[in-house]
Amino acid sequence: MEPSTQKIIHAFGALADLGQEVANAGDFTEMVRTSLHLLLGTLALRRGVVLECQTSGAVRCLAIWGVDEEITSEILVEVADKRSFLDEIAVALPVKDATREIGFLSRYADRLAIAGIETVVPMVVHSDLSGLVLLGGKASGEEFSSSDLETIRAMVRHIGVGIHTHRLLEQVAQRAEENRRLYEESRAIYRDTVRAFAAAIDIKDKYTQGHSERVGKYSEIIAREMGWSEEEVEGIAIAGYLHDIGKLVVDRNIINAPYQIDAKQSSELNRHPAAGYEILAPINHPYADIPLMAKYHHERLDGRGYPDGLVDEQIPLGAKIVSLADSFDAMTTDRPYRRRRSFEDVVRDLRENSGKQFDGKVVAAFARAMLKEVTGVTKERRITKMLGKGYLDGENVAMMLSDLIAEVGSEKKPATATLA
Repeated sequence: MEPSTQKIIHAFGALADLGQEVANAGDFTEMVRTSLHLLLGTLALRRGVVLECQTSGAVRCLAIWGVDEEITSEILVEVADKRSFLDEIAVALPVKDATREIGFLSRYADRLAIAGIETVVPMVVHSDLSGLVLLGGKASGEEFSSSDLETIRAMVRHIGVGIHTHRLLEQVAQRAEENRRLYEESRAIYRDTVRAFAAAIDIKDKYTQGHSERVGKYSEIIAREMGWSEEEVEGIAIAGYLHDIGKLVVDRNIINAPYQIDAKQSSELNRHPAAGYEILAPINHPYADIPLMAKYHHERLDGRGYPDGLVDEQIPLGAKIVSLADSFDAMTTDRPYRRRRSFEDVVRDLRENSGKQFDGKVVAAFARAMLKEVTGVTKERRITKMLGKGYLDGENVAMMLSDLIAEVGSEKKPATATLA
């Protein structure tokens, strides 16, 4: 095989290796170093430097071999003129031509010559200057042949594409991070707004301040116990916070009545689920079906609820969760016409009304969450904190919860995590 043929095969092999290196999604700096070594090894060059021209205008050294690093530190200046060679793509220029064509290099002509740099190759990709490759001469002392220059052109082009691609990926990652941060900020603002609405709702009822927030938190706990995703959990929490928003249109005197209200007043109060739906429906919520959770949180599995008298499967699962959270908080907080019920009484109510008012799977999930707190399986004490010190401290609490879970069907397949 003739030397020229061997040289061509060797160059193609080096290009293949370089292409593989550039395509590798690993360490960027190591990719540039390896690429430089492949280039130097292919042509038996003594020295070389890869400089990146950053979008800020600064120049930084990515890889260096056989050259005093002081020279690169001196070249870390802003690029004075990129336009003079933007139409050229990986053209190998002798130093004297390069320092004339590339404005900012002119001041370093002597330093480059002293460092043994003989050729400068701009890396221009899609009219964007990715950087420069500075090369020394061959170890043999021979001049570059036309095939050598073509090899340099091809390999430097590969390196330039790698640097350009990395830059684009960094920009995409930066924009993605900025978008993620903006999204998180928007979600935080939305949550804060919702909590402010919840506080406004509860202020109207002086006897139940904090009720909407507790319902939101209970709903979140139940949904998480049922295996819902974090996004769905957040959605059901928002639904809990807003479930009573329709009370804003109800007469304050009815809401704050210090006695059991009559049928007429009860009918007026019962308008609030449908009113809540009307308030929430026009809003573009980030979570599905929040208006329906407000509308149906007083529906019952046996069809005796309101406003539409839905039965069992007609009621969205999210509404069933909010319904239980709402009722549980009502039973475990003081009202003007009664004291809160004992935990034993609450458990009895949940047992008796599972399958009638409440979904047994939802009751079992809530009981499991409480049992985990009582038995120390989880260090979180969110339910305990909302119920107040001592409420879940009885000796029989764990047994009551275990019996409730078994009785309402905890062995059944968990409900599908969906708000609708």
